[in-house]
Amino acid sequence: MKTTQILLMILFCAVFINLKGQIDVKRVVKDQTTGGLNAVENGVKGLFKKKKSNPEPAVEAVPTSEPENQTQETVADTKPAPDEKPTLAVYSKFDFVPGSKIIFYDDFNQENAGDFPALWFSNGSGEVVTLNNYPGKWLNMTAAGCYYPEQDLITTENFTIEFDMILNIQEGESFNVGLFLVSGNIKDPGEGGAIPGVAGVKTAIAPTSIDLSAYADGAYTMNGQSSEFEIKPGEKVHYSYWIQKQRIRVYVNEKKVADSPRILPLGFKYNIVRFELADSKPFITNFRVASGLPDTRNKLITEGKLVTYGIYFDVNKDIVKPESYGTLKEIAAALNENPGVRVRISGFTDSDGDDAKNMDLSKRRAESVMNELSQNFNVDAARFETDGKGESQPVAPNDTPANKALNRRVEFVKL
Repeated sequence: MKTTQILLMILFCAVFINLKGQIDVKRVVKDQTTGGLNAVENGVKGLFKKKKSNPEPAVEAVPTSEPENQTQETVADTKPAPDEKPTLAVYSKFDFVPGSKIIFYDDFNQENAGDFPALWFSNGSGEVVTLNNYPGKWLNMTAAGCYYPEQDLITTENFTIEFDMILNIQEGESFNVGLFLVSGNIKDPGEGGAIPGVAGVKTAIAPTSIDLSAYADGAYTMNGQSSEFEIKPGEKVHYSYWIQKQRIRVYVNEKKVADSPRILPLGFKYNIVRFELADSKPFITNFRVASGLPDTRNKLITEGKLVTYGIYFDVNKDIVKPESYGTLKEIAAALNENPGVRVRISGFTDSDGDDAKNMDLSKRRAESVMNELSQNFNVDAARFETDGKGESQPVAPNDTPANKALNRRVEFVKL
């Protein structure tokens, strides 16, 4: 009899816990759908609670405290999207050129795995992780709320935003991330409620579309939608935003998916770039905001020196990444218009890692840039010399992600 009573009590408790769990889930869903992002509207700075990823994620997070220049072992039981290794040729219509002055940069490599990044604010939660099939460190946003660099970005009329994102979902699951360009008070995350700040533009990022919505003084003023594309679960995607006065262009990998010439409200200074989530839990890295339009021809041909931050490489790699296409195209055009000009290409690194390895890496990167200009843009290789300086000539202290990004550069000097 006692055994029967005990079993009945256990069964009752299990049913109660399951029922309570169901009620809690429904309440959370209702809060998110009827009230927008409640945490954002209330301006509540919640604790950074770490949460586990969804069961069987498309990409498995692998927390680690090893230095960034060590290769991580691959975890076998994950489901990454196929890595098709796009080439520069695939990016032949990619005209994006990043801003010439870095305002903010974070690749999270200065953070310990499991921590929330020191340079960011959120009223949700998240942690820095490494992944089993992509290099570097990533911020995994794990709860509904807003996420943004906790500093005024002080953009100009012309600036760019870039980041890598992975959709942490399974086939058939929904995914939507809001990226807001905001004019507002950096110290008041609840300003404006579900329409943050006093003015801005929201881009709603989904696996097959990007919707743009402009607003000012609490009301939406204009809407637009992107052309069609497809992002697979577990796929790393590079997003690029190019803002010129009122115009916003948006690129997904090599494809320009939106171009709205009059969407950004006039009369405001835009100082916040802010992610907002409901139920999506993406990974992001290489978040970069830069201002100014590169004056490639004048800097290289007239002044005799061009310093560029628009030629990209993976960590410890010398292969030019395809999103460098727009920058290389501008440089090649300047050189082809001035066939008598010869230049020296020099590579530079930050101070992370071994000195000798950095020197070798910088030399190999300079050679790779020369090869790309020669093979893909028809600039005679005989017009180039290459050199690498490693970490020996920094232009900024190697103390922050933004300063390290300033030291990782490629320079062209007219001979």
